Amino acid sequence: MHIPDGYLSPATVIASYAVTIPLWMIGFKKLKEQLNEETLPLIGALSALSFIVMMFNIPIPGGTSGHAVGAVLIAILFNPWIASIALSLVLLIQAIVFGDGGVSTFGVNALSMGFVGSFVGYYTFVALKKYRFAPFIAGWAGMVASSAAIALFLGIQPLLWSEGGKPLNFPFDLQTTFVALVGSHALFFGVVEGIFTALVYRFLQNKKEVLV
Repeated sequence: MHIPDGYLSPATVIASYAVTIPLWMIGFKKLKEQLNEETLPLIGALSALSFIVMMFNIPIPGGTSGHAVGAVLIAILFNPWIASIALSLVLLIQAIVFGDGGVSTFGVNALSMGFVGSFVGYYTFVALKKYRFAPFIAGWAGMVASSAAIALFLGIQPLLWSEGGKPLNFPFDLQTTFVALVGSHALFFGVVEGIFTALVYRFLQNKKEVLV
């Protein structure tokens, strides 16, 4: 789902940072409140796990890709603010060091995969917490929501930045982008994310390494 540089109009890039910077400020404050000798190792380990699973990219038509994320797992074990910050840091490292996702598009990637995925997955889990399948549905829902956000940002580009009717950035319209991205994530990547979230959540719960 990483959006590379050059796919978003300057207006979209500026707007994305205007939204995410205040969210990052809140998130870092929430993270600081919960960091201690017990939570730091687990948050670090889960962030590293997220980094690993996101490196396995499968190309999707249109220039982006699909992969597991791991945001929802961190969100339901701690809270969506911490998950959003952890994912943002992972995405920043991937963009700068590995060229996986762009620097200019970092705000959109963090907003979509970090904040949208974390909060949707977390509140889905809260709503279904009494059911055993809650972690799976939460992981699936967070992934699909992230893909929908990415599809929205990409799909509106032809309307925002074109010349003579020719798109200057991402070339596909919203309908095409939505079908390709959200469809693939709802049917495949979301299922993978749900299984990943459920398995790791149950493992940690059984090991009594976290209290939820």
